[in-house]
Amino acid sequence: MNTQLDVDDSTVRHVVEEVLKRLGHTQRDTAGSRPEVATTATRSATRNRHSSSKRKFGVFEDANDACEAAHAAYYQLRDQGVAARMKVVEIVKGLCDKNANSWGKMELDETKIGRLDHKIEKLQIVKLTPGVEWLRPDAMSGDHGIMLEEYTPFGVVGGVTPITHSIPTLSSNVVSIVSAGNAVVFNPHPGGARCANFAVRVFNEAIYRELEIENLICSVEEPSLESFDAISKSEQVGLLVVTGGPGVVNAAMKSGKRAVCAGPGNPPVLVDETADLDKAARDIIFGAAYDNNLLCIGEKEVFVVDAVYRQFLQAFENAGAFKLAQSQLDQLEKVVFTYEDDGGGCSHPVLNREMVGKDATDLAALAGTRAPAGTELIFAETDASHAFVVEEQMTPMIPVVRVRDVEQGVADAKVAEHGYKHSSIIHSRHVDNMTVMARELDCTLFVKNGPSTSGLGLGGEGYLTYSIATTTGEGITTPETFTRKRRCVMVDNLRIY
Repeated sequence: MNTQLDVDDSTVRHVVEEVLKRLGHTQRDTAGSRPEVATTATRSATRNRHSSSKRKFGVFEDANDACEAAHAAYYQLRDQGVAARMKVVEIVKGLCDKNANSWGKMELDETKIGRLDHKIEKLQIVKLTPGVEWLRPDAMSGDHGIMLEEYTPFGVVGGVTPITHSIPTLSSNVVSIVSAGNAVVFNPHPGGARCANFAVRVFNEAIYRELEIENLICSVEEPSLESFDAISKSEQVGLLVVTGGPGVVNAAMKSGKRAVCAGPGNPPVLVDETADLDKAARDIIFGAAYDNNLLCIGEKEVFVVDAVYRQFLQAFENAGAFKLAQSQLDQLEKVVFTYEDDGGGCSHPVLNREMVGKDATDLAALAGTRAPAGTELIFAETDASHAFVVEEQMTPMIPVVRVRDVEQGVADAKVAEHGYKHSSIIHSRHVDNMTVMARELDCTLFVKNGPSTSGLGLGGEGYLTYSIATTTGEGITTPETFTRKRRCVMVDNLRIY
């Protein structure tokens, strides 16, 4: 009797499996999917149902497990179509706005860099990141029929986020990546991993409630170089997006996979004799002091032509910037930088990471002076070779350099920018001067007569993203960045005129 029951159970299971396989073939015939893909999706969905009591909601101890989970989620997203992508974008943007205050404080408490008001605002403006609407197919019609080009997903994207904007970068990347139809696995910066993983769980819980898709946004609980290496080598990951310093960017570019890399920057500002000096001073303070200069696009050094140099310094102080004396600058330099021998007989400045994102008043105290309460930016006069000019130091202390004329200012700005081709700013009413600087520095983002932030749609025209792919050339990322382009051609048919 028991033996007969076992046989019956086995037979039933076999029949069910055959039915599922045939359903997979039917999906292939209807939608063009491969049968093995449909079977994989079915297995993943079944596994997720059985593991419902142990849901990770995106956060995994092992990077390989995270990649596998994201791979399964990709198929679930694909099966639900564009409407599901739009819903995910709505969820992520809504949660960032709703939780901006608490998540901003959480990030500041963990990273201990930047300003709370700007941490909050960076989450509120995630809603400005373009979504599914950005992806518009291209079509052509002619004597020989029609052509359609569409943007299709990679599948799973592997991402690295910085400590400077942990939740905002992750969230903005999610909007772009999921809008393109992908799932994603993040290796957050260890210094901001706790808040990033918290946001990942909240996102996934909301997505599961609305769409029953699990682990669409995955991350590693305790990220490391080893977990990044595992994500880079995973067969499930088809594309990498990296926002960080030279080390992680170089590693991504050597991974053997296509990588979208938002690398370092050291954005210079040029002020010429035609500029509105009062406005230029206010704009530079706003951009350079934003989140204590943690933005990669933020003004890092200012070059001012000799003809208006003294007037600009006065306008800078009138606008609220606090000036350091030479002795105070020297004292602060010893705290912000150490000098290491590079093996060639010369030493070079190395940034003290503990100084990144400190308040301006704290930096003034370290310089041996006291800035008024509420001071957002301190500055000092330097030459073009000073450590504060040549090193991206991400502090609300900005060096001001006197230059002979626009020609010298552009040349010095180009040296300070190091060929990163990231961002640069000019304050001028002279179109020729703007053109010369734009051509010489050839930066991804070039702002004229505004704060650096206006280059991302904040007070200027444009759209927002927290990943600006300078190193690999994609520029300011959008959903299109995370797609493949596919062409479909109908020969001698379907053209109706």
